[in-house]
Amino acid sequence: MRGLDLKQNELFSYTTLEQRIPNDHPLRPLRELVDTVLTSMDQDFDGLYSTLLRASIAPERLLRAALLQVIYTIRSERQLVEQIDFNLLFRWVVGLSMDERMWDHSTFSQNRDRLFNQDVARLFFQCWR
Repeated sequence: MRGLDLKQNELFSYTTLEQRIPNDHPLRPLRELVDTVLTSMDQDFDGLYSTLLRASIAPERLLRAALLQVIYTIRSERQLVEQIDFNLLFRWVVGLSMDERMWDHSTFSQNRDRLFNQDVARLFFQCWR
């Protein structure tokens, strides 16, 4: 018997992103390592951002997204932001919830450029040696 092709959106989801990512997925240990490195860089991040202005994209999220761009060879920020927006694995790695609004590609590029013009991004990638 053929199944029905019902088009019904769920109102609520009771599954978290953490539950959707398999325990043996290769990005799990990488994310743990990245989180450890980023935690050790908290003071470096604090020195870059003003406490008076509007909050920007968290530097931890920028660096995680940049790492995804390198690993998956995504050729542009526009494509990267699009991938993060609809790929639950990418959302999990970056640290976004399923419902969190994705930033615009130009905002990502502007924030990324500001961060990469500092020594912090160099420090982050040197921690991998």
